[in-house]
Amino acid sequence: MYDTLIIGAGMSGLAAGIRLAYYDQRVCIVERHTTIGGLNGFYRLRGRDYDVGLHALTNITPKGAKRGPLARLLRQLRLSWDDFAISPQVGSEIVFPSARLRFDNDLDLFRAEIARTFPAQVDNFERLIAEVAEYDDLNETHAAISARERLNELLTEPLLVEMLFCPLMFYGSAREHDMDWGQFSIMFRSIFMEGLGRPHAGVRLILKQLVRKFRGVGGELKLRTGVERLHVEDGRVAGVVLQNGQTIEAKRVLSSAGWPETMRLCDDGQAVTAQRPPGRLSFCETIATLDVEPKRLGHDRTITFYNDSDTFDWSESHEPCDLRSGVICSPNNFEYDEPFDKEGEGVMRITALANFDYWRGLDESTYRLEKLRWYDHITDSAVRFIPDYRGRVVDTDMFTPTTIVRFTGHDNGAIYGAPEKQLDGRTHLENLFICGTDQGFVGIIGAITSGIGMANMHCLRDQ
Repeated sequence: MYDTLIIGAGMSGLAAGIRLAYYDQRVCIVERHTTIGGLNGFYRLRGRDYDVGLHALTNITPKGAKRGPLARLLRQLRLSWDDFAISPQVGSEIVFPSARLRFDNDLDLFRAEIARTFPAQVDNFERLIAEVAEYDDLNETHAAISARERLNELLTEPLLVEMLFCPLMFYGSAREHDMDWGQFSIMFRSIFMEGLGRPHAGVRLILKQLVRKFRGVGGELKLRTGVERLHVEDGRVAGVVLQNGQTIEAKRVLSSAGWPETMRLCDDGQAVTAQRPPGRLSFCETIATLDVEPKRLGHDRTITFYNDSDTFDWSESHEPCDLRSGVICSPNNFEYDEPFDKEGEGVMRITALANFDYWRGLDESTYRLEKLRWYDHITDSAVRFIPDYRGRVVDTDMFTPTTIVRFTGHDNGAIYGAPEKQLDGRTHLENLFICGTDQGFVGIIGAITSGIGMANMHCLRDQ
């Protein structure tokens, strides 16, 4: 019997496994896919390496920093800064038709941009920063406060409110139209007050380090091992039944599969969607390989968050892809110690909201054709805001909401899971807990932090 069985070998599950194995727990992670990482994975296609999921790590603080989520997780996992080899962003921007705000990992640049573009909001913005800095991650009352309502109390410029929401929602909001104040504060701090970075080798380096550490401390990782159901007796998970018919026993189960997905595995008839509906926000993303680095085309921004009107709409797309807004990321544009690509190639990634039902309803041949068509539409929408790179493209790929379902299992391809989070990770069963997206933290650092936090709270309490 295992002390803890973890469902899913993504960032959250791997981090939880490492933490528990340090305390001599017998830990097993089961993963239904042939590889680790979930959507934050990597693959090789036509001789080129591709990352999926990762644009940048948030919450980046300088090497040697003792405070912040990144420093805490490195301590908890007994990893060093050099294990992730994170390079900071060159600089990013938020672009609307009537305003442009640049930011990097120094909050003073963003302050200066606010002062230049919205001089009447300088004092109000400082009050916002102070309130966000004082936010308590463990105070669940903030989940009931509307971020839109609170921002409109703090700021008197509607355009600034919309521009702040654009990157924060794209990088971490499962709710349509709004965010809760707690999630807004977490995302504001992680992007604007701490910053963005990336390992030169991309997400594969982070995943490989986590797996190396997990196995090194005695953890067991079983790939191609999907869970068929959780057998429930007397209010507890009595056994985990695998898709191959085998049953595994564990004192407790920690699931990173998502709330509705985990509830559906329970064989006690627990309602799945009535109490906590799954999310509806999903993405398409195009990936273009160029024969030249983007800087040589005049594009030196790490990430560009764009919107084509002064009002930002964060809701399920009514079209196959929402062309009004998006995120443009170039992994070339980080401050690496060596060139991103030895051949001098560049990469441009564009992310846009998408309609899951549309993409799910296509047959295979139509799906392939629609990917080609919408790749062009998404690229057309993005080059309104950055230099036109289309003449330098040598290879492309694209993922859709159905890709997200395939790699994460999330209902509706919901990239950030269910709108209502379970911050304490508890379920209706005394030995079943959740971690990851539906516990409440998003992004890679958030997912790792969630795994550590839930392991500490629920699986080490008797240690």
